[in-house]
Amino acid sequence: MLKFYNTLSRKIEEFKPINPPNVGIYTCGPTVYNYAHIGNLRTYIFEDVLVRVLKYAGFNIKRVMNITDVGHLTSDADTGEDKLEKEAIKEGKSSWDIAKFYTEEFLKDFERLNLTPADILCNATDHIPEQIDLIKRLEIKGFTYKTSDGIYFDTSKLFDYGKLAKLDIKGLEEGIRVERNPEKKNLTDFALWKFSPRLGSGQGPRQMEWESPWGVGFPGWHIECSAMAMKYLGETLDIHTGGVDHIAVHHTNEIAQSEAVTGKQFVKYWMHGEFLQIDAKRMGKSEGNFITLESIIEKGFEPLAYKLFTYSAGYRQRLDFSWESLEASSQALNNLRQIISEIKNTSTERTSLSEEKLVKVDGFRKEFEEAIFDDLNMSQAVAALWKVVKSNIPSGDKYDLVLLFDEVLGLKLTETIKEVMVPENVLALAKKREDLRKENKWGEADLVRKELLKNGYSIKDFQDSSKIEKI
Repeated sequence: MLKFYNTLSRKIEEFKPINPPNVGIYTCGPTVYNYAHIGNLRTYIFEDVLVRVLKYAGFNIKRVMNITDVGHLTSDADTGEDKLEKEAIKEGKSSWDIAKFYTEEFLKDFERLNLTPADILCNATDHIPEQIDLIKRLEIKGFTYKTSDGIYFDTSKLFDYGKLAKLDIKGLEEGIRVERNPEKKNLTDFALWKFSPRLGSGQGPRQMEWESPWGVGFPGWHIECSAMAMKYLGETLDIHTGGVDHIAVHHTNEIAQSEAVTGKQFVKYWMHGEFLQIDAKRMGKSEGNFITLESIIEKGFEPLAYKLFTYSAGYRQRLDFSWESLEASSQALNNLRQIISEIKNTSTERTSLSEEKLVKVDGFRKEFEEAIFDDLNMSQAVAALWKVVKSNIPSGDKYDLVLLFDEVLGLKLTETIKEVMVPENVLALAKKREDLRKENKWGEADLVRKELLKNGYSIKDFQDSSKIEKI
């Protein structure tokens, strides 16, 4: 039985899709104004596992992921600057160029982590007509009102607003969840359409803006996801995923506007990934403590080692990152690949198994499936994998189980073991040292060796070659 934790009910529930064996999933994608950090990527890793597990269980998946390239403001109160336009000014580029560059970088990280691509990847700026149409429908139903800066959704018109986050609307204090906008009828109301700044407002002209029935402007962040999700997956979705930081505002408002316009439940199962922490603090761009996948690679680690590291805790648990933990995961991945390589080389043609071995093979498979079907328990799934590779079942059957398990793990376990990925600056130092040694400049070469040590690498000299090793 496949079971997931549903944020909406706060319970573990048996998964029952709307139209089996088909499953529709909507994933909140990145706001492409900067690089994704490894905390962001942890959420996409959990979502990748979800897709892989559903496919393993025999479901047909249609997964939609958005790219937010307009409308995500610096404040949840629908105030502040558009994150993309702010970054465009900072970098001296157009908003369109910023969106294109960081989208490509995000997709590069997706590939490096061996994450399953979305079936539909949709940009908010390509779906402005759908968003305008959805706002029109809300307007007709009486859920909107106009202020000097935009069209807002009236949350008081919904009796169950805030049900996802379990918000206490009456007890909600100003300034805790959102800042106060004096023109809002209710503290929790949110923008559906924002007007472009007027002349004399003190704000510069926008690069991204569109005509609408209410005036020139741009969509609110929340309306984008509702419009794209319902366009591609229908009015009720099987699963909607994202980070826990989306629960209180973004996903709460998606539910409100979507259910107001259709009168139907928007999503059956809400699933959210918890934060990655560093030094016991949430990792984030606003905190200024984020680490990119590129910086991990520059330190000589393989991206899939980070993926394995995330499996050490459940996706609903906070996880503390450290370079020491990543080093341990890197060594574990290399050890696994080494063992699996030996298993592959010694595997023979399959023969009929003894009753004892057959029971073991079935037991390992069952243990793995029980783990992944129990709300994506990846630490137990990895433990089952280790049991397989250390067991006494025939090598051919071991290898078959590894192939099967890796359909979910996505670690490329059957790849040939790789040498430590050495950063380019370290390679350059090693080359410089080699050249100095050839010129008999031993003192200068030794200084370069000390520089290598500062970068975390040692170098071993042999008769005709040298070998760089990570300390």
